[in-house]
Amino acid sequence: MRKKETTSVKTRRFITNSIVHVILAILAAIWVFPILWVVLTSFRAEKGSYTTSFLPKSYTLDNYIKLFTDTTVLDFPQMFMNTLIIAIFSCLVSTFFVLSVSYCMSRLRFKVRKSYMNMSMILGLFPGFMSMVAVYYILKAIGLSEGAMIRVALVLVYSGGAGIGFQIAKGFFDTIPKSLDEAAYLDGATKFQVFTKVTIPLSKPIIVYTVLTSFIAPWVDFIFAKVICRAEAKYYTVALGLWKMLEKEYIDNWYTCFAAGAVCISIPIAILFIFMQRYYVDGLSGAVKG
Repeated sequence: MRKKETTSVKTRRFITNSIVHVILAILAAIWVFPILWVVLTSFRAEKGSYTTSFLPKSYTLDNYIKLFTDTTVLDFPQMFMNTLIIAIFSCLVSTFFVLSVSYCMSRLRFKVRKSYMNMSMILGLFPGFMSMVAVYYILKAIGLSEGAMIRVALVLVYSGGAGIGFQIAKGFFDTIPKSLDEAAYLDGATKFQVFTKVTIPLSKPIIVYTVLTSFIAPWVDFIFAKVICRAEAKYYTVALGLWKMLEKEYIDNWYTCFAAGAVCISIPIAILFIFMQRYYVDGLSGAVKG
């Protein structure tokens, strides 16, 4: 009797697991399908935005070659470098702001601490692009809306308010025992030394998360880049360049190059994620051992 019950339990478990795996496989296929389509389209030899089949009839590398060599209409290499420079500097400044504010909110106690936390929570409910008109006129008033200063303006826009998104990092810092800070203070360490030499080495997972989000945000942003760059094509980011390729005067000749560009801009994010993932795993293993 017990053997039959065991067999019945195993059968039900097998059926349940099979159903779950089938559902997950279907969801994975739905998720991968657009990526596969973009990659295949980037190698498609037929030009134009309309095709009668999902799979290309012939494949070529000309789309990638044209993307990086034909700069008569759309200078994609320049757009790529603009975005890379802006994303790197925004990432560095934003990461510093977020970690600093998060540590202060977690460890320090001062009069307006609770008021600041409540204010940041309320402001976080509103999307950032609601302020884009005001931000543009402020940048214009201080001379950052023209020429090479557009890059500086975009870095300021992406990183200036980063400290307000401290909640996730603060929650992580709260899990680090304060006894470690107190022990360091007894050894003569300053608050800055405790932050840099005690807290930061124990916070690799949240640092990786902050770096990734701080890099991806300016890398894929379209709204602020469009408002600030306007018609300054020399300072366009990749988001503006890809959008330009889909305009009616360019779409017939640049549609497959658009797909090639979409593949290219995913490479830096993938490299950054692969590189940072090791530190993320090391940080978690260190936290478990501690």
